[in-house]
Amino acid sequence: MSSLLDSLSVGDPSAFQTSAQRRDELARDLVAAAYLRGSFVLSSGQPSSYYVDKYLFATKPTVLRRLASLLAERVPDVDRIAGPELGAVPITAALSLETGIPFVIVRKVPKAYGTAAGIEGELHAGERVLLVEDVVSTAAQALGAAAVLKEAGATVSAVLAVVDREQGGAEAVAGAGMPFDALFRLSELPLPGGPA
Repeated sequence: MSSLLDSLSVGDPSAFQTSAQRRDELARDLVAAAYLRGSFVLSSGQPSSYYVDKYLFATKPTVLRRLASLLAERVPDVDRIAGPELGAVPITAALSLETGIPFVIVRKVPKAYGTAAGIEGELHAGERVLLVEDVVSTAAQALGAAAVLKEAGATVSAVLAVVDREQGGAEAVAGAGMPFDALFRLSELPLPGGPA
């Protein structure tokens, strides 16, 4: 209720939209902000004629706020949220603020100084963790982060992504024994000229 009142007090037009309407509007804004055509190499090493640039949507407060709100509706009962560095960090932080669930950052490589930690933030053995990703292709980065969390004694309850490029990532996560969910599948986004 307070979130509705907060929305009304700042004149937020989305206060009267359904979740589906907010999701459709966000899909349009995400594509407008971050969908690029050209010649790209994905983190998996695969070439692609299009790219969903996570930094172009995750650094826009109006998009990030709505992403966190809609992702929050999909968060299972967990003790902590985790995001792999670097792209998922702003999304994970925003989702933590939206849900009140604390978060940790999973490093790709432990830093060579200070604590030399592979996980930044407080994580306790036995905690149930939601792993948040930005854009998933093959899910190699998500699976690597999940392995680091499991090694620290956490249970990865699920992987939640903003965009699933539908290139086998969902199946790879499921094959590793974790549920996978995405706010958007690439085929659901209103891409200019249709899917790439």
